[in-house]
Amino acid sequence: MQSQPLSRLNKPAEPGAATPAPKVGFVSLGCPKALVDSEQILTQLRAEGYETAKSYDGADLVIVNTCGFIDAAVQESLDAIGEALAENGKVIVTGCLGAKKDTDGSDLIQKIHPKVLAVTGPHAVGEVMASVHTHLPKPHEPFIDLVPPQGVKLTPKHYAYLKISEGCNHRCSFCIIPSMRGDLVSRPIAELMLEAENLFKAGVKELLVISQDTSAYGIDVKFRSGFWNGRPVKTHMTQLTEALGQLAKQYGAWVRLHYVYPYPHVDEIIPLMADGHVVPYLDIPMQHAHPEVLKRMKRPASGEKNLERILKWRQMNPDLTIRSTFIAGFPGETEAEFEYLLDFLKEAQIDRLGCFAYSPVEGATANALDNPVPEEVREERRGRVMLLQEEISKQRLKAKVGKTVKVLIDELTPSGAIGRSAADAPEIDGVVHVKKPFEPHKKLAVGQFYDVEITRADAHDLWGES
Repeated sequence: MQSQPLSRLNKPAEPGAATPAPKVGFVSLGCPKALVDSEQILTQLRAEGYETAKSYDGADLVIVNTCGFIDAAVQESLDAIGEALAENGKVIVTGCLGAKKDTDGSDLIQKIHPKVLAVTGPHAVGEVMASVHTHLPKPHEPFIDLVPPQGVKLTPKHYAYLKISEGCNHRCSFCIIPSMRGDLVSRPIAELMLEAENLFKAGVKELLVISQDTSAYGIDVKFRSGFWNGRPVKTHMTQLTEALGQLAKQYGAWVRLHYVYPYPHVDEIIPLMADGHVVPYLDIPMQHAHPEVLKRMKRPASGEKNLERILKWRQMNPDLTIRSTFIAGFPGETEAEFEYLLDFLKEAQIDRLGCFAYSPVEGATANALDNPVPEEVREERRGRVMLLQEEISKQRLKAKVGKTVKVLIDELTPSGAIGRSAADAPEIDGVVHVKKPFEPHKKLAVGQFYDVEITRADAHDLWGES
């Protein structure tokens, strides 16, 4: 949202004129899970007849959906709240930062920004709407027909996120998400399938499955059966993935899995990737490889088993792309433990990798661990991981030169288009630069698939011709 002077709030209507629909501005920050929360709130606003404003001066009220995971995200959220207050004056805050307390136990947001109208935590559509109704009464006649079946989306029309659960049962020592989002709560499988079908009908070509722990889907409800198209389907990752894959096949679309913990039953997912609709891609946040570091992190898997499982998966599907994130310089990490991580990466050959230097998060139990690693060592180790990964990625992408890959186009450029292969998730992975076709009758279009012959590669991206 652009910052503009406040000029239209509560301006009285001309006598006899139709009362304009109240307008709500929206600022959405944070991860894809927060983005889905934003989409749900916007969908409810639209269903009740509110309009959305594209600038502060056109809004009767502003909602800010915050992130509170790391210090930089907290500051970005606080700055966004401050800007909205300065430019508009009527602000409701929601999201992860809303659940965070200051060191003295007081509400962090209201302590820093006491003029906000209301503060809620994450996935709180009902609470947000109650606050909106208090400060900006809803129109008398809701415009239900204005809401598309797939709801209001903040992503491009050709891809969307499907959040299958809220919260997390793990208590990783570096993470405070469970304290903000609570324990795992799985969504009913029939509800998910209906949402997925509506998205595909609306033209979505890629559905990105997200949660805090996709592999744990259904654990909280003991994998009870739901019903889809008249047949029982278990609330379980395997059955959900299979059903989504079948639905995607009907619409010529992709399903991509994120936040997958490497539990044994993930082995059952790999065969479902054979026809390419469940794309051969797993986003697995491993964080480290050394068993002792993982133990201090309170992670649910050991590095040795992770490596065995990765090698097994690659035997089952040689086209499998693995994305992961790692933390360098976790408290107590010795040079030997870090070298163990480097050796793991050399053997595992992770395709897409992000590495963060450990950063203390207020409220995380890891802050109390002994032997913190100096900041300069943390940064140096992160640099060594990324230097190694650059070489691994360069070699793995070089092996694709001369091959033909299926590419989903994201945007057109003067020279052709930018798209993604099955190995590339939006926003976080590399892209495929597609050269404009020579034949005048051949056109590239956003949201469509094309077979592209790869002609060049670097450490991050591919180039090719359709």
